[in-house]
Amino acid sequence: MPKDRGVAAPIESDGRVTPRLVAMASTAALGGFLFGFDSAIINGTVDAVREQFSLGSGLLGFTVSCALLGAALGAWFAGVCSQRFGRVRTMLIASVLLTVSALGCGLAFGVWDLILWRFIGGIGVGFASVIAPAYIAEIAPAKQRGRLGTLQQLALVSGIFLAFLLSAMIAWLAGGASEITWFGLEAWRWMFLTGIAPSLVYGILASRLPESPRYLVEKNDDEGARKVLIDVVGMSAGEATDQKIAEIKSTVNLERRQRFADLFGGKFGFKTLIWVGILLSIFQQLVGINVIFYYSTTMWKSVGFQESDSFMISVITSVTNIVATIVAISLVDKVGRKLLLLVGSGMMTLSLGTMAVAFAQAVTVNGELSLPGHWGIVALVAANLFVVGFGASWGPVVWVLLGEMFPNNIRALALGLGAAAQWIANFVVSTTFPALADLGLQVAYGLYAGFALLSFLFVWRMVRETNGRQLEDMTL
Repeated sequence: MPKDRGVAAPIESDGRVTPRLVAMASTAALGGFLFGFDSAIINGTVDAVREQFSLGSGLLGFTVSCALLGAALGAWFAGVCSQRFGRVRTMLIASVLLTVSALGCGLAFGVWDLILWRFIGGIGVGFASVIAPAYIAEIAPAKQRGRLGTLQQLALVSGIFLAFLLSAMIAWLAGGASEITWFGLEAWRWMFLTGIAPSLVYGILASRLPESPRYLVEKNDDEGARKVLIDVVGMSAGEATDQKIAEIKSTVNLERRQRFADLFGGKFGFKTLIWVGILLSIFQQLVGINVIFYYSTTMWKSVGFQESDSFMISVITSVTNIVATIVAISLVDKVGRKLLLLVGSGMMTLSLGTMAVAFAQAVTVNGELSLPGHWGIVALVAANLFVVGFGASWGPVVWVLLGEMFPNNIRALALGLGAAAQWIANFVVSTTFPALADLGLQVAYGLYAGFALLSFLFVWRMVRETNGRQLEDMTL
């Protein structure tokens, strides 16, 4: 079991949160916004796409989750791309991929080209999901790194909220997601097309960002790195800045020699810390959070709620997620990463277990499932408590940890591997949910509750605190 390391003494004048630094971190975090928007916009289209292309549960699940395979691929190559072309250019690539995907999905002729465009968008999401926490971690002072790092999750849940809100508005204006609307296009197509605008805005704003000081040092631009550290990070000119550049150089020399083989060496193949990162990513998805964001409209309809009510429930859930993330931002640098994860695991276990019990009470009325009596309210409350537990802990904290927990000499490769594992786990959960739902929602949510309990035990035994430590001090 790894021991929690002591917090290293921070560099004097390590930096401060300036308005420009917050603006830069917020721009990078827009990648998280697109991550959330692209992931959630499919929610309102599921039933319409199933009807339009006559899809069974298996192909429907793959259509929803195929973007996650692209995201796994994008996450794996994002680290390599950011090292070769820079952090900012990687963001621009993500912007282009997401813009093209939104247009292609909105104009898809059939299910297979819809799958292709969603896969391409997934690659863009994978790029954005990795580069945002990495860039923010590299420009943020150690004491504020957790708070700034959670901006990505705040942007992500805001993207989910906007996707749900726009979907609900379009469906309401059209009279249903399958109805024909403007320019002869179905409403569900316009839901996809709304992704074009935020993707373009992300690219425009990212093009104005300076490169991270770490990348500039890698390219032997010490003067450029010094300017960013002083003007953006808020470090004092002179000895403090020179010391920071020297520390970055010492780790950069190791990074230039990094190989995938460096991740191996433990009892089970990968080194222990690498497994911790992989399992953090996997557990974040095995609790079933993205089932809420991908299928909630369909799920609530399946137990008796009207389509309009289902859309509104999804919007309310996304607002709950935003509030929970704001709580995480206020706590992550005060109470630390580990405690938040433990509390979150406990809340998720209880709420998911309650949802499983509630869905087990479903009865058939006039050939359709319905939750009798007060069980519908119980399920709704439990679902939102689950979102609170996740949003205030595992949602933001895992991304903060992935961006900071690995030593500099393996960070890019390890972060890419952890993110890829997360997307693959997301794919498995999202693809299997329709089939599990056919067996009964109580089966699906009982399974997710079991994984939430395992996540508590995993964090308690294996995760060590990183709060306040310099990136240069992280070790295996």
